Amino acid sequence: MQIQLEHLIPEPLIEIAPKTSGVWLRQVVLEPSQWTQLVAPSGRGKSTLLNIIYGNRTDYQGQVWIDGKSTRSFSADDWAQLRRERLSVVFQDLRLFADLSGWDNLLLKQQLTETVTKEQITEMATQLGVLRLLDKTCGTMSYGERQRVAIIRSLLQPFEYLLLDEPFSHLDEANRQIAANLIQQACQQRKAGLLIAGLGADKYFTYHQSLQLDETNG
Repeated sequence: MQIQLEHLIPEPLIEIAPKTSGVWLRQVVLEPSQWTQLVAPSGRGKSTLLNIIYGNRTDYQGQVWIDGKSTRSFSADDWAQLRRERLSVVFQDLRLFADLSGWDNLLLKQQLTETVTKEQITEMATQLGVLRLLDKTCGTMSYGERQRVAIIRSLLQPFEYLLLDEPFSHLDEANRQIAANLIQQACQQRKAGLLIAGLGADKYFTYHQSLQLDETNG
C-alpha cells in the first residue's frame, strides 16, 4: 500500500500552520513496507493526521491518496474493506468496548478475518502480562492494561499499514520492549508499513524516515 499526502492541512491548523513542516502543505509519500515516525510537539496534529489517513476525519484541505485513489472518493464499503483487510490502527484513546471483556474485544476482531488463532492471541497476551485480565471488562482495567489489549487487537487482522498513536504512553520499559517486538514481528511477517506517532518510541524501531510536523520546533 502506498499512501500519498498532497498539500494536506487540517482545518483546525490552518490559522496556526507552521512556517516549515515536513508534512503539512507538502507532498509526502509513504511507500509500501516503509516505517515512518511522526515527530511534533503536542497539539501539532499527529493524532489528526492518523485519523485523516484512517478516514475518521474529513475536515482538511488537500488530498490523501491510497494506491493512487483519492480517499475523498471512498464509499462506506471502501472504508470498511480497507480497515478490515489492509489498514490497522491503535488509537490514542484506544476505542475498546468498555463494557465487554478483554477476550470479547479481541475475539470480535479475530473472528472478522480469522487471521490469527486463539492460541496465538493467548501467547501474545501471556507475553504482555494481560492473559489473567482478559476475563475482566475493559472498563475496569487500568489504562496501561487496556493499552496492551489494544496493541494485541491491532495485530489480529491482515494489514499492509499499521498506524500507532502513542501506543506505549502508559507502559513500563519491559512491556514497551515486548510490545515493540510483537509489532515488529507482525509487520515483518506481513511486509507491512508502519506509521507511528509517539514520544519515546524512537529507540524501539529502525525507521526509514522521520517526519517532523513542525520543523520550527525541531
